[in-house]
Amino acid sequence: MEIIERALKEGRNTLSEFESKQVLAAHGIPVTKEILVNDLKGLMDAARKIGYPLVLKGCSSDIAHKTEKGLIRVDIRNEGEAKSAFEEIVANMGTGAGVLVQEMVKGQRELVIGLTRDPQFGPCVMFGLGGIFTEILKDISFRVAPLEKRDALDMMQEIRGHKILEAVRGMEAADLDMLSHILIKVGRIGLENETVKEIDINPVIISGNKPVAVDALVVLEEQKG
Repeated sequence: MEIIERALKEGRNTLSEFESKQVLAAHGIPVTKEILVNDLKGLMDAARKIGYPLVLKGCSSDIAHKTEKGLIRVDIRNEGEAKSAFEEIVANMGTGAGVLVQEMVKGQRELVIGLTRDPQFGPCVMFGLGGIFTEILKDISFRVAPLEKRDALDMMQEIRGHKILEAVRGMEAADLDMLSHILIKVGRIGLENETVKEIDINPVIISGNKPVAVDALVVLEEQKG
């Protein structure tokens, strides 16, 4: 893919969140509506197009741990809040990066979907509980790509917290067909792009009953020579 090739030519082994989601979207994976901006005019144009409430994030290929570095502002409800959030993020980030203006996706259920490239088995797809629970609970399942729909459905049933996908506490049952589609496509990205080492989509938020990739990171194999 052109985005991946460009990053490798630039000597980068990570894609920014914006680039990572472009790769996902190109494979039919649902991602947040978002626009990358570099100035206040771009910010205001993006806010009008996407609509409040918004999330603003510092965006660069060399930024990890955005929350700890004060590069995320959520639930931005008007122009004044957007401008001050933009200025704070830019001040914390320094130069050479943009700000991602993003729709605020609401949903109480957060999942993680990912890909790792195993030296023996090749691309392996991962599914589990996401958000803050990813590290705490480590409730995940794996399959070697390529996946068929029954593999994806089995993965979802294997995690201890699988009941989160059912109709619970007034929430609709999650769209398992769409989740299966995402898992299959993540495996496909790994199979079609040998330079993709890892994909981390966390969180995937269930909004209503539809999964949406809210944050994503694609890591590339370091090029020799």
